[in-house]
Amino acid sequence: MAQPYDPPAGQEGSKAIHMDSPLFKGWAIDCVVQRGPGIITHPDSIKVTYGSAADATGKAGEGKVVSLGDGGIATLFFESPIVNGPGPDIAVFENSLNDTFLELAFVEISSDTKNFVRFDAVSLTPIENQVSTFGSIDARNLNNLAGKYKGGYGTPFDLDELAGQPGIDIYNILCVRIIDVIGTVIDSLASRDSRDMIINDPWPTPFESCGFDLDAVGVINNQTIVSDESTFQEDIEMYPNPVNSTLRISIPGSFENIVFVFNIHGRMIRSEKFTISEIYLQMESFEQGLFIIRVIDDKGFSHQKIIQKI
Repeated sequence: MAQPYDPPAGQEGSKAIHMDSPLFKGWAIDCVVQRGPGIITHPDSIKVTYGSAADATGKAGEGKVVSLGDGGIATLFFESPIVNGPGPDIAVFENSLNDTFLELAFVEISSDTKNFVRFDAVSLTPIENQVSTFGSIDARNLNNLAGKYKGGYGTPFDLDELAGQPGIDIYNILCVRIIDVIGTVIDSLASRDSRDMIINDPWPTPFESCGFDLDAVGVINNQTIVSDESTFQEDIEMYPNPVNSTLRISIPGSFENIVFVFNIHGRMIRSEKFTISEIYLQMESFEQGLFIIRVIDDKGFSHQKIIQKI
C-alpha cells in the first residue's frame, strides 16, 4: 500500500519544521511531568529517570530532554496564549537520531488547563509484528503524531483542525499536553489512534530513557504578535469607522499581509493571510462593539480600534 502522509524531514513535501525556523515566536516556559513505567507489562522493573521537567522548556536542540516512559504525560505552559493563525500553530520536538527510529506521542490542548482535546492521530504501521526495541517505522504512515521526525525537526499541529470542538477555544490555548504512545501491539495495553487502531512503535524500551523523549514545544502563533522591534506603519488605512459590515484596509506597496482581529478583552477571534494590498474584511458576523485590527507585513505593523455597529 502507498504511504499517504508526508515523508521524513529534508525530503520533498515534508512538513517538518526546523528548530531554527523564524516561524517560532516562543517556547514553553513551564512543564509538569507524570512519568510512566519503563515497561508497562513489568512496571516495577525499570524506573524512568532521564531528564527533568525543566528540560522540556525553552528552545529545541539545546541537548536536554525529559523521557516520559510508557504512557507518561507532560503538560506544558506558555508565556502568552496560543492562537489559531495561518498554517500550523505549534510544533513538538523529539530527539530521534534518525528518520526511522521514531518514538511517538499524542498531542492535546486546553483552554482552561482542565479539559483537553486531542488532535486526530493516524498510524498505518502494520501490527502483525511488534516493532522491536530498536526497530524502524516509516514517517509516511504517520499523521498528527509527535515524534514523526528526527531530532531538530518539529511535528506541526494546526489548531484549525479542532475548530468547533466542545470545550475548546482555539484562540485561547493555555497549555499543551504530550502523552507517550505505548507502542506494544498487545491488545489490552496498546495505544490507539483516532480510528481506534493499534499504534505500533519501538517497544519495549527497557531503559531509564524509555518512551517519548520530549525536547520542546515551539509556538508559531500566539497573542504576542507584535514585538518591540517592529516598525509601526502609519500609511496603512482602515475605514469606515464605525463600520457596519465591510472594513476596507489599504496597505500601499505590500502584497503579503496577515490581518488579526482582537475583541475588547484582547482575545484573537480571527486571523487571515492576504496577498493583495486592498483588503475587504467582512465583519457582519461579529457582535456590536469595539475591536482592534492589527495588520502585519514585511515592513512592520499597524493597529487601530474599530467600532462595529449593527
